[in-house]
Amino acid sequence: MTDRQADAPRALGLDFGTTNSVVALADGQGGAGLVDLQGPHGASPIFRSALCFWEDEQGWNGIASEAGPWAIEEYLQAPLDSRFVQSFKTVAASPLFERTLIFNKPFRFEDLGRLLLQKLVRHAGGALDHRSRRVIVGRPVAFAGARADAALARQRYDLMLREFGTEVHYVYEPLGAAHSYATRLTRAATILVADFGGGTTDFSVVRVAEPGAARRCVPLAAAGVGIAGDRFDQRIVNKLVAPLLGKGTYYRSFGKRLEVPGGYFADVSDWSRLAMMRNRRTLDELRKLHRDAEQPEAIERLIALIENEQGYPLYDAVGTLKRALSDQEEAAFRFEGGGISVEARVRRAEFEAWIADDLARIDAALDRAMTRAGLDAESIDQVFMTGGSSLIPAIRAMFVARFGAERIASGGELTSIAHGLALIGDSADLASWVADDDQA
Repeated sequence: MTDRQADAPRALGLDFGTTNSVVALADGQGGAGLVDLQGPHGASPIFRSALCFWEDEQGWNGIASEAGPWAIEEYLQAPLDSRFVQSFKTVAASPLFERTLIFNKPFRFEDLGRLLLQKLVRHAGGALDHRSRRVIVGRPVAFAGARADAALARQRYDLMLREFGTEVHYVYEPLGAAHSYATRLTRAATILVADFGGGTTDFSVVRVAEPGAARRCVPLAAAGVGIAGDRFDQRIVNKLVAPLLGKGTYYRSFGKRLEVPGGYFADVSDWSRLAMMRNRRTLDELRKLHRDAEQPEAIERLIALIENEQGYPLYDAVGTLKRALSDQEEAAFRFEGGGISVEARVRRAEFEAWIADDLARIDAALDRAMTRAGLDAESIDQVFMTGGSSLIPAIRAMFVARFGAERIASGGELTSIAHGLALIGDSADLASWVADDDQA
């Protein structure tokens, strides 16, 4: 080991994802390994980006909490006495989000993120106990949200990570996956990485040199869009569940017939916002609406969904359907809870029609990445698809049509980003990988 390696902080790759978070540590010898995180049913490198809160006099400010798979266990034991929060990464860049109240205590984005990381360290079996480390954090090329502010997200990330490492750098998430995939290549190649996360879809074009080259990877271009797995979930909820909750129905106010505000159903169809609807103001508004509704039973179901904390089981059912449709032409959607019962057969063709506009925007982002790189499809030697939504047949078909099945590779759908970020952190050309707007 050289003096530089001995003195340098150990490089850590952090993939803080909308749905899952993964950590990898560089070994100082050109490799990296995933960090296993303990869960109630065994260890896994995949840690759910979720938090559960409950009132406890011995907890901080009277509130106790858990994260990852432990949060799910706590929630399932007492759903009505706890608050379950996940997918909060989607509000990182939102100027509209300032804080959420949990048992009347305010939590900002950075509070939630810092708490998640503290629990992650605790469940890492000592592997992350030392703060003296270089942290390479993945960030989307384009953050989720209609008015996404990347500078605001950077500020919040900085606050979230201030106790996690002594040296923090930000790298586009698909570049992490590119570096990981490059370790599998035995020749020079120009590759396209397509990263389909929970909140965003990101693309990077990278030129990979021969093994042993002084600089193995050179990033050429990147593009992204705030559409991915969570948006597909929203489409399913809108089609199968929202109509039972009053979407498209009417109420009476001062002699006028008005449609029930669509904002409630936008919140229900967005997991990060549904978790925040269990507050006095929202529930009081809905109870008033219930009194004046033409179909009060529908609004009653909406109130029950929120009061009975049915967000997690609802989206668990949505995820089950989505995964089933990746393997089958038709699958069953089943959800029962909070006074709602939904059972429907869904054809893959129906689901693909629901997400058709989203797929078109993803395809447009891919076009931007290719245009910025100055390359056409024939210039790409390999396409590496990563992230859970890369398994959706309609998405894979888009890439097969453009690049051909023989050039498409996959694997490590949930872990490749963290693995590659750790490798980048241990490389001599770290500065060349840092996101443009994150340069010091």
